[in-house]
Amino acid sequence: MTPLPDTTPIRRSSLSFSRLNFGLIIFVLIYAAIVILQPNYLEVGLFMNFLRRAAPLVILAAGQLFVVLTGGFDLSMSAVVTLVVLAASILINGDPAMTWPMIGVLYLMGFAVGMVNGLVVAFLKVPSIITTLGTMLLVNGLALAWSGGAARGDLPDNFRDLGRFVMRDVWPIGMLPIAVVVLVAFIGVAWWCLHGTVYGKRALAIGDNARAAELAGLPVAATRITAFVVSALAAVTAGILVGGFSGVSVNAGRGLELQAIAACVIGGAQLLGGRGSIWSALFGALSLFSLFTLLNLAGLPQSLRDSIQGVILIAAVGASAWRDRRRT
Repeated sequence: MTPLPDTTPIRRSSLSFSRLNFGLIIFVLIYAAIVILQPNYLEVGLFMNFLRRAAPLVILAAGQLFVVLTGGFDLSMSAVVTLVVLAASILINGDPAMTWPMIGVLYLMGFAVGMVNGLVVAFLKVPSIITTLGTMLLVNGLALAWSGGAARGDLPDNFRDLGRFVMRDVWPIGMLPIAVVVLVAFIGVAWWCLHGTVYGKRALAIGDNARAAELAGLPVAATRITAFVVSALAAVTAGILVGGFSGVSVNAGRGLELQAIAACVIGGAQLLGGRGSIWSALFGALSLFSLFTLLNLAGLPQSLRDSIQGVILIAAVGASAWRDRRRT
């Protein structure tokens, strides 16, 4: 008798190169370069400070990921960050008793911006890049008109502590910034939403083929609206940390929307949707922020950051397209 051919599938190693997160690899390499220039970055205290300063970008990238997974972009994040910082300083005006009620108002503002973006994209079928570009201009204009084009008001200490306060004698790390606690909590909730609920599967299906998802009965409009709302709420959270860490500025959110998109792509998310995880946003954002830190330590002028950011964005999109071609 002729023996039957062996049809047992060949198992590939779970540690295959294609399964590695490129954002994590890039982050480790760049942070190693930072340590070479400044060995004390290996200390827990400096690493916690690094995470504290990176927290707004990581949170923005995590929020942007929700929109990217559904096949869109949110360019209004930077405007929401600026609005949050200016609105907080005007509404609170140095009164600590007003901090928490006004933080609730800030989240309502962010929710409204996210709803507008989501409704226009989902029901009017306007491309997200056009919708959020218009929202960015609108929100920026309203924020600057409200503040008179300059920083007004004051942020009390209990508001600023959200971005700069550090808890001491925390076992076993010694120190723990409040911003890092906020970062871990936000990433935990975002991970659960994308990987622990059915929402994440719906977002990936819509980003992969929105028409097929609609014919299959998936709530495409609701999923997209939710993505824009989460993105806006992430921008509010990041804006609170930026205001706490850096104070009031009319340029508080400048350029952060492109950094958030670049972070998602660097971490491995597919630019037009259908593939990505919360780790894409986390490690991509840490990679980007570590690169900015390295440039500062190397003594390069601030004027080169925008140029380098543009090069990184183009390279990240090109690498994402190349990975997609390799997979197909």
